Amino acid sequence: MWQLRKPKDAADEPLAIASAPNPLVAPEVPSDKLLSLKVTIHQKLLDRINLAMLDKLSREQIEAEAGDIVLELLNQEDAALNSKERSKFVSDVLDELLGLGPLEPLLKDETITDILVNGHETVFVERRGLLERVGTRFQDERHLLRIIQKIVSAVGRRIDESSPFVDARLADGSRVNAIIAPLAIDGSLLSIRKFAKVPIRMDRLIELGSVPKELAEVLEGIVKTRRNVLISGGTGSGKTTLLNALSSFIDPRERIVTIEDSAELQLQQEHVARLETRPPNIEGKGEVTQRDLVKNALRMRPDRIILGEVRAGEAFDMLQAMNTGHDGSMTTVHANTPRDALARVEQMIGMSGIEVSPRSARAQIASAIHIVVQVGRLSDGRRRVLSLSEITGMEGETISMQEIFRFRLMGRDDSGGVLGQFEATGIRPKFLAEAAAHGIEMPSELFRPNVKMG
Repeated sequence: MWQLRKPKDAADEPLAIASAPNPLVAPEVPSDKLLSLKVTIHQKLLDRINLAMLDKLSREQIEAEAGDIVLELLNQEDAALNSKERSKFVSDVLDELLGLGPLEPLLKDETITDILVNGHETVFVERRGLLERVGTRFQDERHLLRIIQKIVSAVGRRIDESSPFVDARLADGSRVNAIIAPLAIDGSLLSIRKFAKVPIRMDRLIELGSVPKELAEVLEGIVKTRRNVLISGGTGSGKTTLLNALSSFIDPRERIVTIEDSAELQLQQEHVARLETRPPNIEGKGEVTQRDLVKNALRMRPDRIILGEVRAGEAFDMLQAMNTGHDGSMTTVHANTPRDALARVEQMIGMSGIEVSPRSARAQIASAIHIVVQVGRLSDGRRRVLSLSEITGMEGETISMQEIFRFRLMGRDDSGGVLGQFEATGIRPKFLAEAAAHGIEMPSELFRPNVKMG
């Protein structure tokens, strides 16, 4: 035996184990009572096991022995559960012990992409781009807060009344945001953006219809030609997913440095140096921003820098890096159109604290960024690439940009799905000559006007 149980004292001797109730006649236990019973059993389980052994045993070993203890404790209670309910009950208590309690089944469900907790009684999930309420609930606010504390403490963050909101991540890279009282009025709020255990590659995006096969070939050529790429889109539009997919085209011999607020990127290359920001400590000191990390990354001999998302003054340093020999770098930005994306980057340059005239800022952008890819989530929940534009330089005070491909909406089908077609605008991009110089050939027919894709 693995000695997960604490040594028994006379006072700790369990009561005589009652015979299991007949599973065929067991009445249904009310959900409120069942939830309370789970918390009670969990507390008793903590008293019965040697917590120091949890880190030394595998999950399978813990489940085997702790499962027996849970059944013993359950038999001491008055609740009558059938065999299926008892098995589910044991699983839920072990989730509470080893995982994130009521959230564990949702985290294991691969069809769920977002988990949204609005107080201890209300949980929504997103499946296939659409929100739906689920029956998952916590016993009370203290239970929910305990789960939140478990998440944030695992990555060295904290959340309390003096610092009532936090960004964190789970072990698999899923993004977590939590906000508690006094800022959250009706109960603690928890948002989890799940990430696939196996990164979504470009072939999967083609299969899902997010990217036409022909456009994927063009994007591969852009990455291999070392063009600097800005991915623009709204919240939940698939910017990071596309960034991950594009990164698979990078030559494995190149050194890549990634910089993120919360580590989410799942690059498949061997030579990847991952950096993550750090919030200030309880005294307000020790903060490390994305801008600090971009500056440091320039001293790490990167071939490419991948910035998870530009939000502030780091945009200026990222543009400087793109303009000084780190071609092929990529980042994302929140914006609804390619033109809005450039305007946001210009605003962020102003947030750097460096005096730069508007024309000079736009010239920096036009010189540094070559391609803007716009992504979006359509009304039917599906995520798609909506356009691919190329920046060609400056015309007076304005950044010159031409759209190469676009998604044209055509209506809806009987089931409410969005109908549309991806097509070329007929403009021959400047990056074709650069691609040819790198020995990368792109079929010229892809760029003929109104050529349909997918």
